[in-house]
Amino acid sequence: MLVLVETPAGYGLFKVNKDSLVDMNADDLYKEFETPSKAQKAVSLHAFSKFADTKDALTAATALIESSLDKGLKKFLKKNILSQELTDKLAVSDKALGKLIHEKMEIPVVHSASTQELIRGIRSQLHSLVTGLTEQDTKTMALSLSHTLNRFKLKFSPEKVDTMIVQAIGLLDDLDRELNNFAMRLKEWYGWHFPELAKIITDNMTYAKVAKAIGFRTNTKSTDLSELLTGEVEREVKEAAEISMGTEITEEDFKNIAELADRVAELTEYRASLADYLRFRMNAIAPNLTYMVGE
Repeated sequence: MLVLVETPAGYGLFKVNKDSLVDMNADDLYKEFETPSKAQKAVSLHAFSKFADTKDALTAATALIESSLDKGLKKFLKKNILSQELTDKLAVSDKALGKLIHEKMEIPVVHSASTQELIRGIRSQLHSLVTGLTEQDTKTMALSLSHTLNRFKLKFSPEKVDTMIVQAIGLLDDLDRELNNFAMRLKEWYGWHFPELAKIITDNMTYAKVAKAIGFRTNTKSTDLSELLTGEVEREVKEAAEISMGTEITEEDFKNIAELADRVAELTEYRASLADYLRFRMNAIAPNLTYMVGE
């Protein structure tokens, strides 16, 4: 069996060395790809076609969005399967793309839960399986590709991605803007009382929880922050509180600061939940594209 793997850097075609992989469950498959050496025994690289530039990658990504057969992919499969008269089945992660490959090129295609796990395993050890391809290469190309897609404002086809995903993406952008604004206001507001805290804790969620837990700066020494901070950072916060140059605030001041801290924490948790939902939907509907442009 051969396995088609789309990456941010190009198309990869892998040969399955162990036929038993196809029938394994997810846990057993995971063990086969735990280390680079195990992965190299399980599969081997048959061919790899690197994208010449971002334009090539954009063309490939657009084809994945539209579930169409890109000319570059067609040429790659023709050269490395049909021209070599191979009769192996081709495992793909996108069912619609697999159907097109079978119809237009008459290559036997297989798509199942097992092949999905197999492709996931190959991607987890991609850089050890493809000589010369580094993790930095794929990260750079994925970032460049995602920015290019955004700049061209490509639309998903209705058959590929539903309205829920479009709405979720828009809401994520809105949440990021709101969170940045709220977090900045919280740090400015509480910063009048304890300005040093923002320099020690940069994470918005952690800052909000710590600020609420401490309350008035004078409570810092007796407040247990072990569930929120590491021992070293907790000590640094308590030492900073002792010599803080902040001004005094009233009970009413802190009541409003605490409400804002709650809002920042709630929005951060909701944003994480929404991102997980979007990742799940995208992996289910467009796994190839999700991997190519990154999360």
